Amino acid sequence: MSNTVIKNVITIGASAGGIAAVSRLVAGFNATFDAAIFIVIHVSRNSLSDVILHEIQRRTKLICLIPEDGQIIENSTIYLAPADHHMMLAGGNISIKKGAFENHWRPSIDVLFRSAAAAYSNCVTGIILTGLLDDGTSGMSAIKRSGGRSIIQDPAEADFPDMPKSVLSNMEVDYKVSIDEMGYILSDLYSREECNVAHVPDDVKLEAEITLRMSSNVEDLEKLGSFTPFTCPDCGGTLVKVETDEVPRYRCYTGHSYTQKSLEESQIKSLEESLWVAIRMMEERKNLLIAMNTHKEPTKVEMASQIKIHIERLKKMMLDLGNNAEVIN
Repeated sequence: MSNTVIKNVITIGASAGGIAAVSRLVAGFNATFDAAIFIVIHVSRNSLSDVILHEIQRRTKLICLIPEDGQIIENSTIYLAPADHHMMLAGGNISIKKGAFENHWRPSIDVLFRSAAAAYSNCVTGIILTGLLDDGTSGMSAIKRSGGRSIIQDPAEADFPDMPKSVLSNMEVDYKVSIDEMGYILSDLYSREECNVAHVPDDVKLEAEITLRMSSNVEDLEKLGSFTPFTCPDCGGTLVKVETDEVPRYRCYTGHSYTQKSLEESQIKSLEESLWVAIRMMEERKNLLIAMNTHKEPTKVEMASQIKIHIERLKKMMLDLGNNAEVIN
């Protein structure tokens, strides 16, 4: 068993354009970096983690690993979350689990960041790189509220600036810089500061515990916020609005979690799917009426004509929903 004392933890989150951005970032890390480094890149569940790991390892002298459940944390090591699994930190170990999706992602940036904040509080530095929507904002909020530091890629440099912009608009960040500057900043910070784990807000610890044990109960959810009339897009359970965080979020009994933006996106997607079903059924009804009209019955002709009008209205609604989705993105 390792006797390494973990003084510093770095958590890195990226989504669209993330592999290239992360590879560029680790190239600036010193070989004797006095920190354990954890990376979540939002990729599909069928992604080849070994291929991504190889690409990152090519750019750094630090050891790069895809950790196993229960693995002991070591300094000067980079840990990449495996595809379709959450990576969490607790008690000097790494937990790899197939928990509920957060913002439709597993692995989730927010899950990693929140667990790191709960375990190492002000010893954590969170880094958000390129990506779409607002993934990582809630996790970075947990790090900041626990006394840690925040670094974001300058949105002007990012291939997809949504994620760093979201963090910037929701909290005060410590550094907004180019990826090439991040290694120097971290090396300077870690060479002149010692870290002693400080207080962690109760709600940050509770959410990290819920995700780690992959279950919750009504009492736990009520500590986080009040129940809403909204239902979970993934399982249909009632959603609680998390009122203890600066970032508006919703969580269900099963463990799924959404920011306000991702919940709205899910609702629009569900509406779109329902409209397509309605359009298909009405098209079938219209075509059947036309096929049945062998004797040129005015009633069936009129019914088919009315259905066509409703179909066109539904298609216009589809276009409007599409425009709303573009605004969200």
